[in-house]
Amino acid sequence: MKLSKSGEYALRALIFLALRYNKNKDAIVKIQEISLGERIPKKFLESILLKLKKAGILKSSRGTGGGYSLNKAPEEITLAQVIRIIDGPLAPLGCASVTAHVYCPEEKNCGLQKVMKDVRNAISGILDHYTLHDVLLRTSIANEDG
Repeated sequence: MKLSKSGEYALRALIFLALRYNKNKDAIVKIQEISLGERIPKKFLESILLKLKKAGILKSSRGTGGGYSLNKAPEEITLAQVIRIIDGPLAPLGCASVTAHVYCPEEKNCGLQKVMKDVRNAISGILDHYTLHDVLLRTSIANEDG
């Protein structure tokens, strides 16, 4: 698994929104504010946020006061969910994937596939258990705010 720039930006934008959520659950944040705060190109960010909205992670409102906010509490959004939405499966090979398995005729005897399943399980074991809330606990800005 390699985290793409889109995946990194998605996580950074969600952490930005999670900080706001913790202060005010109803906070609506403009794309421009996220873009500036996280130094993410606005057009790139728009497409990322739209994917996250379609997946149910975010909600949006239109108009002059419009923007985005979390649709779920930070404790309910895992890093693995976000990465799968943006970058696809966590497995390094399609034949080792649970969510997007690709059949290979050599699966039963392939040692490489078995190793890649172990890699997938290790990655998933970590990312499926860390939430945005867990990241906030490790963020100095969140800890400074109280």
